[in-house]
Amino acid sequence: MKKIVYSRLILLAFTFATMLSPALAQKHKLKNSRVLVYTKNGVGYVHDNIPSAVACIKELGVENKFTVDVSDDPNIFTEANLKKYTMLIFTSTNNDVFATDEQRVAFRRYIEAGGGFVGVHSVTGTERKWAWFKMMVGETFTWHANFQPFSLINIDPKHPSMEGIPAVWTKEDECYFGREMYPGIKVLMMHDVTTLDKKQSDLILKHAGTFGDYFPAVWYQNFQGGHVWVTTLGHAKTDYQNPMYRNHLLQGIKFIANQYQGIDYSKAISTGKDDKLMVNGEL
Repeated sequence: MKKIVYSRLILLAFTFATMLSPALAQKHKLKNSRVLVYTKNGVGYVHDNIPSAVACIKELGVENKFTVDVSDDPNIFTEANLKKYTMLIFTSTNNDVFATDEQRVAFRRYIEAGGGFVGVHSVTGTERKWAWFKMMVGETFTWHANFQPFSLINIDPKHPSMEGIPAVWTKEDECYFGREMYPGIKVLMMHDVTTLDKKQSDLILKHAGTFGDYFPAVWYQNFQGGHVWVTTLGHAKTDYQNPMYRNHLLQGIKFIANQYQGIDYSKAISTGKDDKLMVNGEL
């Protein structure tokens, strides 16, 4: 009798803990996942942090038991290839990173089919002429302040991807600004614009726009069937050896892995890169 009561207590405790924290129930969903790190850049500025970012994600893969493939070849964007990935990670990509519209459609259909996307640092400057991609990422890059120490405020500390992130994180980085902000994003961290060097105050005022003293820095969204997490942080090569930043990146990857329910191309209905957005699963 005691054994039965004890077993029931354990079951109740586990159920209660799961109800309190859904994130805990999915804690190990990243294990055995497969991710694609894409590093292609178009014509223009190319970040020297890309090899460091790739090395970091590979190390995180070993430590957390997920597989990491790396490529800068846009020909990998086919439905047959993309369906094996839990998520695509674009790290410091910039400008046009696809060679054909067929590749863009394959990417779009992967997202519609339930794929995951993690965007790092200059990803907001990627595919600046493709409206759908810009909405998926959440904004389009316009300008960044000089590399300097400034403060970021964690405005959603209970979100799973904010695990281990302080209420105020002061770090050296590039404070990114953008336009065409997509209204579906949910902001997790914001730049405290007041902590930036006042020497660029005119440019800061110009690019902060209607946001004033605070501007989105990290966000997520469920977009057209897929799941997206973006951080504008990570300019310095040394970030990718920094424990705080590595944890920040890992928590974003974990969060997207925890949303993943498989790739189902029957839910992907776009046939062109510029098709209008789906509403309730329909174009």
